[in-house]
Amino acid sequence: MSQAKTLAIVPARGGSKGLPGKNLLPLGGRPLIAWTIEAALQARCIDHTIVSSDDPAILAAARRWGAPAIARRPDRLATDDADIMDALFHVIEQTGGIYTHVVLLQPTSPLRTAADIDTAFALYRQSGAPACVSVAPAPKSPYWMFQLHRGQRLRPLLKGAKAAKRRQDLPTTYVLNGAIYIAAISWLRAQKTFVAEETVAYEMPPERSVDIDTPLDHALAETLLLARLEQEIAGHSLAR
Repeated sequence: MSQAKTLAIVPARGGSKGLPGKNLLPLGGRPLIAWTIEAALQARCIDHTIVSSDDPAILAAARRWGAPAIARRPDRLATDDADIMDALFHVIEQTGGIYTHVVLLQPTSPLRTAADIDTAFALYRQSGAPACVSVAPAPKSPYWMFQLHRGQRLRPLLKGAKAAKRRQDLPTTYVLNGAIYIAAISWLRAQKTFVAEETVAYEMPPERSVDIDTPLDHALAETLLLARLEQEIAGHSLAR
């Protein structure tokens, strides 16, 4: 166990149809990817961080914002249909097998902190689970979700589910927030996924769980980040 080493991978391909150039969008005076690089470098559980991208501009920005290493992703692994697991293993194979754990940190989750990464990793190790993923409370319950069929008729998404009239009567549900994925590399090779029955969940609050895919997500992240920075400034002032 003393020789166990942890590799963080930040996947940041250049193509994004929903929000073009999103990995370099400005957020709080920095490109989006800078927030994830900073969190990875500050996390105590991570031994090394590599940014993987097919885009020279993203790789250059990663270098400017302190990424210890970059990996040029082949074009075949950077298409809309490419599996992120293939891109992940492309990086792992280049490290010579010296790492036993991998932490996947998507740059579209800029509000995740180093403390989140360390706490999730501690849960992963203490639980004995082969993998850990971050989740957040679902903003809307699936018990209130429907599909539209012929004639715009409503059909419950969950078969047999009866919609409760009060939110308090519904079971608590969670969604993957995309911020943190952790796994033992040997287990991941066999499973090809972070999410399995053995996976343990690390719960994060909504204010740190924004996953930027749309302009609205970006605006929300900017607002939440500003509020966080203002709280930090106020805290420093009170501590003096």
